[in-house]
Amino acid sequence: MAAPARSADSAEKLTLAVVGIRGRGRQLASDFASRNDCQVAYLCDVDESLFPERVAEIEQIQGSAPTTVQDFRRALDDPSIDAIVCATPDHWHALATVWACQAGKDVYVEKPVSHTPWEGRKMVEAARHYERIVQVGTQNRSAPYNHAAKAYLDEGHLGAIHMVRVYNQKFQPNAQSVPDGKVPGHLDWDMWTGPAQESEFNTNYQDRWNSFWRFSGGDIINDAVHQLDLARWLAGVDYPKSVYSTGGRFDEKGVFETPDTQVAVYEFNNLVMILELTLYTPYMIKSDAALRNSDLHPHWPQNATRIEIYGTQGYMVVGRMGGGWQVFHRPRSRQPVVAAQEYGRFPDPEHKQNFVDSVRSRQTPNADIEQGHRSTLLCQYANISYRLGGRKLVVNPDNESFVRDEEACSLLKRDYRSPWVVPDRV
Repeated sequence: MAAPARSADSAEKLTLAVVGIRGRGRQLASDFASRNDCQVAYLCDVDESLFPERVAEIEQIQGSAPTTVQDFRRALDDPSIDAIVCATPDHWHALATVWACQAGKDVYVEKPVSHTPWEGRKMVEAARHYERIVQVGTQNRSAPYNHAAKAYLDEGHLGAIHMVRVYNQKFQPNAQSVPDGKVPGHLDWDMWTGPAQESEFNTNYQDRWNSFWRFSGGDIINDAVHQLDLARWLAGVDYPKSVYSTGGRFDEKGVFETPDTQVAVYEFNNLVMILELTLYTPYMIKSDAALRNSDLHPHWPQNATRIEIYGTQGYMVVGRMGGGWQVFHRPRSRQPVVAAQEYGRFPDPEHKQNFVDSVRSRQTPNADIEQGHRSTLLCQYANISYRLGGRKLVVNPDNESFVRDEEACSLLKRDYRSPWVVPDRV
């Protein structure tokens, strides 16, 4: 039974539990606590050593200290909690979201939504069955400048669009092997591992989990999902007809399993989308805070996270997270011709506002779990192709699986460790 919806004009604060407070969760906790319509009542993390500093930070912001728990299910049992903010490692996103929906809580879950396609669909099913708001942390969907770009494209100013190129080019050196160690007394390693396969404690797993297949899927799913989600939305495409991906871990020897060089090709009706990923390119620059919140555009050729949209009447380049966009026509006298443009702003505040508004109104949020799931599929499909040696996979959109490829279909779901199991029926 769904919990009663709050009225849109309620003056009562939303009461939140933040799950995962090491990195992104720390920022989210502070941001939500800074809002006058929210209160952070719980900080939840399997690592108890984080609590004193994080509690002091939140208490300084909101004037009251949150309760701390290692097992976030204690927060789910509290009827005063309206929603959870999930910023765990990727392999926990699905189970945390499903449990929260079952407990009658709304969810703000960080990207990527899931570890596998199957569990992503279970998140959607849970949200719908329990009538929960589930917002994914893909902030670009709440950016006014991206909505303007979407309107420009939908109005046909770029003509017919047949190619989109998506870039994710950064500098992330490989990690060297370190021995397994004794689990620190302040850490619940069994719960940290959760749905993933059992393993000995290793600081590489805890600190760089997104480069190991058992916990994540590399930077295509850790970061490029932002660009792929934005590109899919702007281009107005849904499931790809086919996916092909190749690459490797070429630059440095080490323990990381996921690629530092990856190309993925997605075929849609009359459109091809291409992702290019490199992780040894320090000369490619992500837009910093100063640029994101100013009337500046990036130097596009060396912008690390840009999207290029090729139409029959023009070329648009879009920067995520506040980078703005510009449309170019054919140069004149060897000089660029900018046909249209808009500067950006970092859309984190707008995205949180949209979540709060959706919780109160029960209206679908900008980055609804269904859309977040479908964008995450692009990353997961590419990784399945990559792990099968670059096999071209034909997608069946009716069940989100592959046509006549049992081996590829076997990678759509993982094996779970009891009791950390995403159920078949949510």
